[in-house]
Amino acid sequence: MADVTVVRYSYEGEKFEIMVKPDPALDYKLGKKKDLSSVLVSDEIYTDSGKGTRPSSEKLLKAFKTEDQIEIAQIILQKGELNLTTDQRRKMVEDKKKQTVTFIAKTYVDPRTHLPHPPLRVEQAMKDARISIDPHKSVDDQVKDVVEKLRSIIALKSENLNLEIIVPAQYASQSYAVLKSVGSLKKEEWQNNGSLKAILEIPAAARPNVIDRLGSITKGSATVEVMK
Repeated sequence: MADVTVVRYSYEGEKFEIMVKPDPALDYKLGKKKDLSSVLVSDEIYTDSGKGTRPSSEKLLKAFKTEDQIEIAQIILQKGELNLTTDQRRKMVEDKKKQTVTFIAKTYVDPRTHLPHPPLRVEQAMKDARISIDPHKSVDDQVKDVVEKLRSIIALKSENLNLEIIVPAQYASQSYAVLKSVGSLKKEEWQNNGSLKAILEIPAAARPNVIDRLGSITKGSATVEVMK
């Protein structure tokens, strides 16, 4: 792996670059590293690091409101685009793809069955649709486009369900905490015998997970019904 790469930043048509160490720079961008000195190869600011050209003081002041090169380097690192190495790009794409698959599997359902597609099916559909993942974009920023492309391969629908849940008294307290963490409690009634009756709104794709978790806590004694 190369031991030097570049971070590029543009401001009103002007380009600025700094030279950094690839892995420490990626850790810094991901919030895993705070020490700037271990990231920078030098504190020089360039307009083209390949040619060694540097910006004027006027351009630095206009873009960054300072001439302090450490402050400027920090801004470029935070806001600029890191030129990823081949290994870094492959790993980031793979990680972002897994996050996207997980999000879709948890958020969208097959509208015919109202059940989520298994992650492997979503992943295969992404391959079939030849969907590319941008390692620089968040899942939220690209999942809408991914879903639109996937719809030519598998049926997807985002919908919520209301579940009517009854939990026996001995498991009510523990189950209540779980219900609050997995969805939105629309109604809760504590019965005279200590049992809990609740209406829980969840993404439809989360239903199997909610049923499994309640079943584990209550040893299968909770009742869960989908409200029409």
